[in-house]
Amino acid sequence: MKTKLIIDTDPGIDDAMAIIFAALHPKIELMAMTTIFGNVTIDRATRNALRLAEMTDQDIPVAEGAAVPLSITPNPIADFVHGTEGFGDVPASTPKGRKDPLPADQFLVEMINTHPGEITLCPIGPLTNIANALALDPSIAAKVKNVVIMGGSLHEAGNVSGVSEANIWNDPHAADIVFAADWPMTMIGLDVTTQIHGFEHHFDDLAKAAPKLGGFLNQMFPYYAKSYYDRFTLKGVMMHDPSALVACIRPELFDYENAPLEVVTEGPNIGQTRRTTNRREVAVAVSAQIDSVMNLFLDTVKSGS
Repeated sequence: MKTKLIIDTDPGIDDAMAIIFAALHPKIELMAMTTIFGNVTIDRATRNALRLAEMTDQDIPVAEGAAVPLSITPNPIADFVHGTEGFGDVPASTPKGRKDPLPADQFLVEMINTHPGEITLCPIGPLTNIANALALDPSIAAKVKNVVIMGGSLHEAGNVSGVSEANIWNDPHAADIVFAADWPMTMIGLDVTTQIHGFEHHFDDLAKAAPKLGGFLNQMFPYYAKSYYDRFTLKGVMMHDPSALVACIRPELFDYENAPLEVVTEGPNIGQTRRTTNRREVAVAVSAQIDSVMNLFLDTVKSGS
């Protein structure tokens, strides 16, 4: 039985890795993508999502979401990580497809209500669209199968400040709304994604095995890897977003610590995810079977063209 999946995304190099994995995996039915600002502006996020859908030769609806956070002034895009256009130094191209006429929050509400108990939401960008969907129809919290986010940190230091992970930091108010909702939720954050690394030889192998899709990821790898070497002297990249997609279908490859969480929405620790009380517990991934996660990603992409 396939997992019905909607990815909320700001593509983004590691978003592209995650989307290609999801589109190719035989146990995933990628029902749609919704787009969000973050790694790139909202217009580029939508364009990139449409481009990725076309690259996988699948009919995947793309609904455009929020252009700015709920309350804070937008942070600068991470062009030093993903490039101005989102795919490193790979030139932008205009997709043939068009975005869905519905805005992302309304699209999400309609999809969840049409498929109650079936859809796994996987947000791998800021959580504005998810918070807006909850505001439109709070009943969706009881109708999703699971919410698996890439974001946050419980024990590990932040990657945009000492305590804040980028997706949460880009809209802390939205993130706090999402963590407060009474729905099943898994957090694949920096506690685990900083442990899972992709290296040059991995992406070279992808290009050889799958020239179109693996080759595309390999083409972006040097730009992405440079940002990690410049910041962390890591001779590879952290597999943030792909790890969240793996967790959607193989949760047993991760170990979890259950904790109710809140997000700091102001002051010097803005964007921090921390323990609280009187909320539903979140399953926080704290370790993983690293080789198994990485091999599942690689083998899936190699199965593509």
